[in-house]
Amino acid sequence: MYSFMGGGLFCACVGNILLVVSTATDFWMQYRLSGAFAHQGLWRYCVTGKCYMQTESIAYWNATRAFMILSTLSCFGGVIAGILSFTNFSTFQKFNRSFTAGIMFFISTLFVLLAMAVYTGVTVNLLGKRFGDWRFSWSYILGWVALLMTFFAGIFYMCAYRMHECRRGSGPR
Repeated sequence: MYSFMGGGLFCACVGNILLVVSTATDFWMQYRLSGAFAHQGLWRYCVTGKCYMQTESIAYWNATRAFMILSTLSCFGGVIAGILSFTNFSTFQKFNRSFTAGIMFFISTLFVLLAMAVYTGVTVNLLGKRFGDWRFSWSYILGWVALLMTFFAGIFYMCAYRMHECRRGSGPR
């Protein structure tokens, strides 16, 4: 049980770091703009080494930002619940922290999936047609890797929960 929780906690910590880095960096997409190389993230766009804040309030950027922030917060809450699942407080007898951590990681996975789906769909359908020479970049890829890490963290914690429930149910009567 503790090995599953340890693996889940490792995946969750890595996933949370990846979520923060992916959300904060400016390399979601790279393209050529009037012959110059440019790249953009969720908060800024950069052309020839000079970066500018994205002042336009475009719905898909706002949705992607919101889902990425919610995913990061949910993953962080899952990490806290995951750390607490190693402890044995008598006041939390009916509250299973490993199950809660697993659910928080699955919620985080759902939010990052929504963020990546929104960003991918709009980028491919709108921006991809506007810029001829473009590609997704490393911040975007980190978002997908974070999705996998939070998903596996949820799987690990649900396995730990099932092992705990099986042991508790098979005890002496």
